[in-house]
Parts: sequence; C-alpha cells; structure tokens
Amino acid sequence: MSQPVIYRALYAYRNIVSLLPRRTASRLGGAIGKLIYYLNHKKTVQAIARVEKYLGVSHKEAKKIIKKCYWHFGAAATEFVRLPHDANHITDFVEQDGAEYVLNPIKEGRGVLLVTAHIGNWEYAASALAHIGVPINGLGADQRDERITQMIADIRTAAGVKPLGKASDLRAVLGALRKGEMIAVPIDQDPKEKGLPSPFLGHIASTPLGVAKLAEKTGCAVVVGACLRKPNGDFVSKYLPPLEMAGGKKFGEDLQASLDLANEKISDFIRENSWQWLWLYPRWESVERGLFNEDRN
Repeated sequence: MSQPVIYRALYAYRNIVSLLPRRTASRLGGAIGKLIYYLNHKKTVQAIARVEKYLGVSHKEAKKIIKKCYWHFGAAATEFVRLPHDANHITDFVEQDGAEYVLNPIKEGRGVLLVTAHIGNWEYAASALAHIGVPINGLGADQRDERITQMIADIRTAAGVKPLGKASDLRAVLGALRKGEMIAVPIDQDPKEKGLPSPFLGHIASTPLGVAKLAEKTGCAVVVGACLRKPNGDFVSKYLPPLEMAGGKKFGEDLQASLDLANEKISDFIRENSWQWLWLYPRWESVERGLFNEDRN
C-alpha cells in the first residue's frame, strides 16, 4: 500500500473514530486488531512461539495471549488517533497510582527519566501526566510519509506532550532533563551490538544503554512506569519509587547493574499484564542470531 493511501486512510479513520464514544471506538480498534491476528499469519506464529519460549507457557495459553495482544494494540492505535478528542478529560478514565514519584523530583527542579516499555497505552500515560502539570517530552521517529510524522506530532501536542524530536538528538534530551523536565524512554527494543546484554523476562537480551548514561550525566530521577488497561476499559498508570542502587551508588554509575534493575522492573509489569506487551517485536533477536549468548558474551 502506498504512503499517500495509508495517510488518507489514517486521516479518515481518525475522523470516524473521533465521532464515536471512547469505549465503542476502542472495541472497533480491537476488532480490527483481532482480524489482523488471522491475516498476519507469519508474524502471529512467530509471536506465539516467542510467548511459549520466554514466558514458559503452553501453546494454547500463548495463542490466547497473542490473540488478546492483537486486540489490545488495535484498540490502543485507535485510542491514540482520537487522543485530541479525549485529552481534556483523560483523568476521568486514567487513574494514576504513584504519580508523586514523578511529581516530587519535578517540584525539586530535577529531571525525570520514565523507564517504560511498549505495554498498555503509553500515549495515555504521557497525556495524563501532562494534565497534572508534568512537563513531558515525546520522542519520535520520522515516518516515510512526512504528513504521518506531522500527524503524530500534532496528536501528541494536542494531548499536552511536547514533541522533542528523535531519541538520537542527545543535546535536546540532555537539555530537557537539565531543565527539570521529563522524558519517557522504552527499554524493550533490541539495539543489537550497541546494547548491553541483560536479563529481560529472565532471558538475556541486548538492552539500550541510554537510560543509564543519561541518568549518570544529569543526576535525574529514574522512575519505572506503565499505563495498563483495566477490565472495564479504563486505565491505571502505575509508577514505582525512583530506582536506587545497592551500596549508595547512583543509577547509571554501574551500567550493568542499572540496566539489570530496570529490566527486572519492566519484566514484572509484563508478566502481570502479558497480553498488553508488544510480543510482535523480536526482542531477543540479537541472542537468537548469536550476537550475544545467555552467558552475556
């Protein structure tokens, strides 16, 4: 499908779902996601095998998790495109548990790194924090169609999130943290040989170094969190106390120990909400291809 066609389809879909009640729009997106479960056979089979291997569950249970995963991300994509319609009343359906762990450092003038993952609805998390006064910046990547890139930036701006640019723009990221602002950084992507091997769901995976290096450079608070879907269609954003290292070290001083701790906390969220994590992504690809092994070599 060409990029102009994708853009026009997204534009039309956004307009349609913005007319619907929120839960109805989410169910429509979920239905589309479930349809893709059946149509996207190769990736579905790969994701099921991934769940079996890394969660240690039966094939039947893995299929159930992945089917719900497709539903969830279909719903989440729909919730994102209609976010400008919902942002002004987002705290009506996004509960915040532990928001003080973000707010307190901000009030002290310290930056905050939110360590997160592609789980739940991270766009709702950002908008809900912005709604209570947290100066939060959004990192993004350029899409092949610049109109889609701009659409994403416009949606985030309407949700109260400041578009900062690419994650690779180190000067902008450091500047925001040093100004006492917040940046959310997912650590569940595979940076290949540029990462550090660290246990993720109990299995070694190449892990981005960015959060540890940024924390060491800026002295910012490092908070782990995720916005999770509840059975009734609402959400709860859960934030843990700022990460502290053994022996009085600051997060980031010991790269390995810091990343191990961050991965441990994120893994706990995933185990408890497995169908809300992006199993379609090959998180352990570096190990599977032999760049690292389970002994971290």
